[in-house]
Amino acid sequence: MSKLKLWVNFTLIALFVFSFSTIVPAQGKDKDKGKTGGTQDPNDKPRNVKPELKEAYKRWLNNDVDYIITKEERRAFMALQTDEERENFIENFWRRRDPDPDTEENEYREEYYERIAYANEKFTSGIPGWKTDRGRIYITWGKPDSVEAHPSGGAYDRPSYEGGGSTSTYPFEVWFYRHLDNVGDGIEIEFVDPTGSGEYRIARNPNEKDALLNVPGAGLTMAEQLGLSNKADRISGTNNPNMYGMRTQDMPFEKLTTIANLERPPQVKFSDLQSSLTDSPVIDKNPLDFDLRVDFFRQSEDRVIATFTVQASNKELAFNDDGSGISTASMNIFGRITAVSGKRSGIFEDSVTANASAQELSELRERKSVYQKAIALTPGTYKVDVVVRDVKTGNRGIVNQGFTVPRYDEKKLSTSSLILATKLRTTDERDIGGQFIIGGAKVIPNLEGTFKRGQDVGVYLQVYNAGIDQTTLRPAVDVSYVLTKDGKEILKQPEDWNGLSDSSQRLTLARLLPTSSLELGAYEIKVITKDRIGGQVVENKGKFTITN
Repeated sequence: MSKLKLWVNFTLIALFVFSFSTIVPAQGKDKDKGKTGGTQDPNDKPRNVKPELKEAYKRWLNNDVDYIITKEERRAFMALQTDEERENFIENFWRRRDPDPDTEENEYREEYYERIAYANEKFTSGIPGWKTDRGRIYITWGKPDSVEAHPSGGAYDRPSYEGGGSTSTYPFEVWFYRHLDNVGDGIEIEFVDPTGSGEYRIARNPNEKDALLNVPGAGLTMAEQLGLSNKADRISGTNNPNMYGMRTQDMPFEKLTTIANLERPPQVKFSDLQSSLTDSPVIDKNPLDFDLRVDFFRQSEDRVIATFTVQASNKELAFNDDGSGISTASMNIFGRITAVSGKRSGIFEDSVTANASAQELSELRERKSVYQKAIALTPGTYKVDVVVRDVKTGNRGIVNQGFTVPRYDEKKLSTSSLILATKLRTTDERDIGGQFIIGGAKVIPNLEGTFKRGQDVGVYLQVYNAGIDQTTLRPAVDVSYVLTKDGKEILKQPEDWNGLSDSSQRLTLARLLPTSSLELGAYEIKVITKDRIGGQVVENKGKFTITN
């Protein structure tokens, strides 16, 4: 009986398994019916495989433009499907960076590949020059304004901000850039070769070049010699930077921030603002008002420095508090200079940012934000188109202005533009690479011409081709300042030439006019220049208003 029962159970299980196994193929057969006539082999299905980039495109992406292509551009390039799309992308990539699209040559691209060739020639050391730190900085940012080289290292007297004292160093170099967009002004980059292989690496702190850093009792700083600090703290990086009077730019956080900014691709700036000058004009509901002024200063026989000054009231800008208690407003500026022939002669683009605490905000809103760009041009007739946008609101303003760059005759007494300035002073180290620098002075124009009573009015003018008295070796010109109100002369003063002569070809007039004793109202100032030798006279005028 038990055998029969067992046989029956086994039979049932076998039938169940057989039935299940016959059901599955039946389902698969129905599913594929009409397609393959049976079960489809997975190996026969088409594979969704993206074609691999050709070697030429890989090399362009990862070698040629690795340092300057942005993340967004790289992502867009990798998403392209055809070689035709990639060729168009590469063409547009260089076109976006072309400083003068109206010429056949792309000056940026040509210079860029010249930088790569130079880096491979000068900086190769076991690895290609373009892969080294010096090569990367040179290719990305161009030739430094100056280089301090110590190819053999050796004895080194530290400056006070590095702690003073003497030590011995590895080979090192210091590169200096007056200005790098989105990095800063007065940028110093130190490269050190601790292995003696010729491969210089960016130093994160001044101690990396110290060959005696890990030698007990050797190469001590002044504070370490006096027992005020411990060399071990310098090795571990826990020393107090203020102990040495370290410069702000050498502080660990500032140093790392600068290095991080140097590793970013140079920004391809406000292409959307440029398109607003060429596309159909769009009328903003809340247009951004700003003033534009163009001034001229002789540079050489055939070159004139044209300064383009943009000024907007902070009331026009939207301030945003990022949660730190500091309110910030920013405006982007794009300008395009075109010759009368239609040839593009220059482009400038930048940002202006205003910051204030909650307590300072109301006062800051009453002030102006000012930006200036200086470009060398040849004499002739031009047009400048400037568009300004408030970053937060998107409000824009556009100004189109024609101007004529003067031709300065070598034998004729002439002058630069007369500037009435909000700020006028001699330059110092902090001004290196900055804006508003004319000769040896920092001159911030007041485009509106409004000054508060008690605020000095800066008067700045350059005089060219003035005769020189061979007896006194002083300029043989008479200059006087005449101040009038309602057509009535209020003040007349002669110029004192002591210390004002830059050379026999250029004289600089820089004077601060006090307003404390002046009544409220509108004024006109004349600067009259007369050459005693040739009898030539040049008169410059400027108007301003004094308010409470």
